[in-house]
Amino acid sequence: MNDAVIGPVAAPGLHVMTFNVRRRITGTTRPRDRWSARRPLLRRLLRREQPSVLGVQEAMPDQAAAIAEALGPEYAFVGRGRERGGRGEGCPVFFDGERLELLEWEQVALSDEPSRAGSRSWGNPLPRLYVEAVFRDRATGIEFVAINTHLDPFSAKSRVRAAEALRRRLAGSERPCILTGDLNARPGSPAVRELLAEDRLQDAWTVARTRLTPEWGTNPGYRPPRVGASRIDWIAVTPGIDVERVAIDARPVDGAWPSDHLPVHAVIVLPQRGAGA
Repeated sequence: MNDAVIGPVAAPGLHVMTFNVRRRITGTTRPRDRWSARRPLLRRLLRREQPSVLGVQEAMPDQAAAIAEALGPEYAFVGRGRERGGRGEGCPVFFDGERLELLEWEQVALSDEPSRAGSRSWGNPLPRLYVEAVFRDRATGIEFVAINTHLDPFSAKSRVRAAEALRRRLAGSERPCILTGDLNARPGSPAVRELLAEDRLQDAWTVARTRLTPEWGTNPGYRPPRVGASRIDWIAVTPGIDVERVAIDARPVDGAWPSDHLPVHAVIVLPQRGAGA
């Protein structure tokens, strides 16, 4: 599609996208923040981009359903709300089911009780989690892991502890891994340093061969973004994954923005010696 920043990608490339879509807030007095106004903008954005893998943050259950509908019938998703019973905000992972076969998935609390939904630790006032999905690329046969998360905006300690937990989880995988998320942390911050420690993960923006856009701040709050402002929405990859292109899409859709955050994109190629190859 001509107006896509990336758009559909042919094998062996995979189009990875992360997007904090801004939770639906009932009774908001800001017209640009209303989900009813943003939903058609998000639909247009997703239909033109058609990512292979999409990590979404702040999605309420009805928003996740709307995103699935916008992407089309070939897409599916895993993940539920962070509260008991699957209520509340979630970090679902959407995927193109014609390209990718889902092998397994789980949702894990970022806390001292990772198996207990809604659990909290480390100073974050609200539950935090990650969704992990294992896929096989139908085009290449390569298996890989996609993890999507949203770290706490209030507690620096929580972000560091969560980053440590995610790094340790990735260190235990024999498959290539992709991490997407709103980390609420800029490059060089303690949480990002922890996440990228020991070279278990690489910042896709830094290692990409081509950057299609400036390094916009990714949380402009429905305003034109600024270069040099904080990039807090991330795509990270394990070593061996080739990042061909990256982009931060700062363009409005029909004169407005679908979210207070900007979507981040990457085109990657998985290592041919990955598990399942």
